[in-house]
Amino acid sequence: MMKFVEKKPVRVAILDLYEGVANQGMRCIREILNQYGEANFLDMEWDEFDVRQQLEVPDTSYDIYISSGGPGSPLESKGSNWENAYFRWLNQVEAWNNNPGHQQKKYVFFICHSYQLICRHYRLAEVSKRRSTAFGVFPVHLLDEGKEEAIFDGLNDPFYAVDSRDYQVTTPNYNRLEKMGAAVLCIEKERPHVPLERAVMAIRFNAYMIGTQFHPEADAIGMSMYLQREDKKNSVIATYGEAKWASMIEQLNDPDKILWTYSHVLPNFLNQAVEHLQTAEV
Repeated sequence: MMKFVEKKPVRVAILDLYEGVANQGMRCIREILNQYGEANFLDMEWDEFDVRQQLEVPDTSYDIYISSGGPGSPLESKGSNWENAYFRWLNQVEAWNNNPGHQQKKYVFFICHSYQLICRHYRLAEVSKRRSTAFGVFPVHLLDEGKEEAIFDGLNDPFYAVDSRDYQVTTPNYNRLEKMGAAVLCIEKERPHVPLERAVMAIRFNAYMIGTQFHPEADAIGMSMYLQREDKKNSVIATYGEAKWASMIEQLNDPDKILWTYSHVLPNFLNQAVEHLQTAEV
């Protein structure tokens, strides 16, 4: 566990893309920030921005940005008012980071829906609707670049993650990735019997921006309790079958799976961002 010298508060902006839909993601992000602050003796402050309903986006005064998952299509929002505001914010962060006069850079983490939007925006890969919804706990396989990636420090190969999506990122454009200095880090499980390309599960977009298709914020205990609520249990069984529900409960309770991912990926990202912040302040 890293211990940082106590300094001024670390300011985080959470971009909420859930469009008012009930979710576990925002609760999980808040809890990770709380836990991280306590473990590292840091004052973590954060503000939340309702991007899709209120067209709210943060300015460049924050140290760290976390952009959430969310419902709906990452394709049909193209040209919408909220998406235009979102990409204006992204452009401002990029301009800040590209300015050599700014010693302190802004670190950004994109989750699920946000990740799909960024892949589409940069034209780094194909973003398309899946034949069926991916819902459950799945193995994620590291590529060579992923094995060197700091946010995956301490994870096994494969590691396990919560996946909940109707869309996917496939067919990476390696010319654009190379030109941008981006790298594909990991991919979904191999399915030799299925003649479909595997989804890209994480990309490092540049030195300060990274995104995952899966939900690294998913809290195993909280999600297990949530899925065992009578209404949610019935909903999952009606949609996916009782075997899928039972499998998720079992895997959520396995300490080597989701709990391990939860305690490593976003905390590793925060380590990276806070280390940079404190170095830049010296």
